[in-house]
Amino acid sequence: MLVKTRVFELSNGSYKNLSELARVMGISVSQVYRVREGKRNINQKFIIGAIKAFPAHRLDDLFYLVAESSTEDEPLAR
Repeated sequence: MLVKTRVFELSNGSYKNLSELARVMGISVSQVYRVREGKRNINQKFIIGAIKAFPAHRLDDLFYLVAESSTEDEPLAR
């Protein structure tokens, strides 16, 4: 299972760029960029930062799971 995020879709209306999002999340811009590009997995710091940046959203609004062998980013059924 892989953890995927909706943070970048949600940030479009809330934050003007990745630098601002990273600042609010308390992590580096490079980490945010690498997660967005799929070059880095989502870790605990990213999850905590996302909760800080989007306090009105539930955890399952921010993140979802996909099968590791899946070629698409479709969330698994709940």
